[in-house]
Amino acid sequence: MLLFTPGPTPVPANVRNAMAGETIHHRTPEFEAIFAEAREKLFALMQTDEVVMLASTGTGAMEAAVTNLCAKKLLNVNAGKFGERFGKIAKAHGLGNIELKYEWDTPAKVEDVMEALEKESDIDAVAIQISESAGGLRHPVEEIAKAIKSKYPDVMVIADGITAVGVEKIDVTHIDALIAGSQKALMLPPGLAIVGLSQAAIQKIGEGKGYYFNLASEIKKQRQNTTAYTAATTLIIGLREILVTIEQNGGLEKLYTDTQKRAQGVRAAIQALGLHIYPKSPANSMTTIDDVHAKEIRDILKKEFGVNVAGGQDHLKGKIFRINQMGLIEPYEAAWVVNAVELALDKLGRRSYEGTANKIFNETLYKVKQ
Repeated sequence: MLLFTPGPTPVPANVRNAMAGETIHHRTPEFEAIFAEAREKLFALMQTDEVVMLASTGTGAMEAAVTNLCAKKLLNVNAGKFGERFGKIAKAHGLGNIELKYEWDTPAKVEDVMEALEKESDIDAVAIQISESAGGLRHPVEEIAKAIKSKYPDVMVIADGITAVGVEKIDVTHIDALIAGSQKALMLPPGLAIVGLSQAAIQKIGEGKGYYFNLASEIKKQRQNTTAYTAATTLIIGLREILVTIEQNGGLEKLYTDTQKRAQGVRAAIQALGLHIYPKSPANSMTTIDDVHAKEIRDILKKEFGVNVAGGQDHLKGKIFRINQMGLIEPYEAAWVVNAVELALDKLGRRSYEGTANKIFNETLYKVKQ
């Protein structure tokens, strides 16, 4: 079965093997050396002033960012389940909350964010997804962050990059907290989250807030190549291995280029079949298709062609399907996925199979001249 859901993504065999060794105690020089190497490589990935690893899912990192960087009121962009989650976190901690709500296919607008900040002078943090995976949408986060900092330099910008880090190069110049999760483009099992922090964020954190998700205590310990509490040793071993693997496969720039080309190929193949790409601004992390036969297509892909893709949530349940593009995916695997979609359409009587999807995908990926 080909796992093409946008998280969890497949874990490469060498990474699984690296994590299958004997358990290492987290308070030893041996593990500290592994931690130090993983941490060093994370700086290259995140491009931030500081990085912190947390033994949690991405939601834990979202909560840590909000509780440590927002003292008064959070402005969150809600264009899907994960943007909505930021608001729920703020409310759970008794913080004020203003929400900008969009359809799940619609990116946020700079002017809307700036208008909200002008109206609500006590907003001290803004939270937004770079890639909102509920609908496969890419928000113009860098543009929004730049506008915020130009007029409100003390407002903290929290960017959920859980389905963006490892997918594309992110300009973090105006971002204070960049969040990543292990089970997406980092190709690890779930359970490890990463927060990249700006110098301004470090100053805002100060002594930190909370107990387990106190970023100040984690910064202090992780600069010593350990963690405040029990480290996710197996996942950090896997993290070091996958970051080494990315280097050996040509580095981050090649990973970003390959992901973009694969995304373009999948989108072109899907559109050549007469299907519709759901978001107005698609993320490269996944291709989301809205279709009246979305559930039937998913079922056929899984039962007859060995391809597992994701569906939709809430009002999009049964109305979309999402094809993952994150990670070290072989071109022949992605080619089979779009080929299987065309075969599914044939079985549904929508169009006769002609091999169009496979042809267009390869022509796009390899830039074949006609």
